Amino acid sequence: MKTLRTRTRIAVLLTLSLALLAGCIVVPPSSPPETPPATRPATPSEHLDPTWRFPAAAGVPNDPLPSFVDVVSEVRPAVVSVMTEMVAYDLFSQAYIQEAAGSGIIIDSNGYIITNHHVVQGAKDIQVELFDGTTYSATIVGIDPLTDLAVIRAEATGLPFATLGESADLAVGEWVVAIGNALGEGISASEGIVSRLNVSVTVGGNTLRGLIQTTAAINPGNSGGPLSNMAGEVIGINSVKVATIGVEGMGYAISADSARPVVQSLINQGYVVRPWLGVSLYTVDRFTARVNQLSVDEGVLIVEVSARSPAWEAGLERGDVIVEFEGTPVRTTNDLLQGIVDSSIGDEVEIVYVRGEDRITTAATLRESPAPWD
Repeated sequence: MKTLRTRTRIAVLLTLSLALLAGCIVVPPSSPPETPPATRPATPSEHLDPTWRFPAAAGVPNDPLPSFVDVVSEVRPAVVSVMTEMVAYDLFSQAYIQEAAGSGIIIDSNGYIITNHHVVQGAKDIQVELFDGTTYSATIVGIDPLTDLAVIRAEATGLPFATLGESADLAVGEWVVAIGNALGEGISASEGIVSRLNVSVTVGGNTLRGLIQTTAAINPGNSGGPLSNMAGEVIGINSVKVATIGVEGMGYAISADSARPVVQSLINQGYVVRPWLGVSLYTVDRFTARVNQLSVDEGVLIVEVSARSPAWEAGLERGDVIVEFEGTPVRTTNDLLQGIVDSSIGDEVEIVYVRGEDRITTAATLRESPAPWD
């Protein structure tokens, strides 16, 4: 009996041993793969130089990053938050008060403030708040939609003010600081560099030209605030930014050199004098052409002609479509407006327009634009 048990145990152990061996794969040792011989040039290159090292950097000291404290301390007292109230209407034509916030920069101790046209457009009440919390009522001095600039005046004197610099002296890569009422949460500062100069951006059908592109963060509420150089001079008025998925660091400021004559005119006479044709316009597209039964689907439709204006004297009428101005094709209202602005008061300009099926050429002598309240 004992012998049987012993044999049984031996048989079980033998079976387990065979099972374990069956579950293993024994790979015989193999010799290491042969290493291919190193590829060498047939003959040494004549350009080999055992003494070569990476060239040393030019002997220019590494300047530390600039300190923005002095710049912000100098400019910030002249920056204001601009709070506006305007009447808006809901879907049921019920009026309600809509509030908005922007920024501005004081340029005179008597309270003249530069801001954007779109910040104060349609405002019924304007309040400006200084960095120290002091609040003043303000009124519109003049607006210029074409450049998105406006001047307002606070009811105060002896205010701190900033100096407009020369934006023509800017260089790409130069440090700048944007200061303003970002997101309506009070005056804050953000730093960046000048990315591009003399940039054009189309906003709401109007093309702003001569802009400064910057990486300094320009958020809602920054509009109308200053873009300053490291000398504490205002070299731009923050205006717009590209806000879309995948795009960062593309803000734009109206250059100080472009703003200076506009601001001067707004303060002196309340509007900007430019060459004037005297027409109200609408860009023609296929839908407009079909609805108005036009024979062309590109150009600008004359919606209104001012009495005794250069356009009226040149024989232009409501319903005509202007297709050329001074030999240049006109496809949008902006094309025609820019052609007029680039001309001078007193210039005789050639205009090609379509009336019905006829293509007609005429000439108009541009005059000084009248005051907007006339």
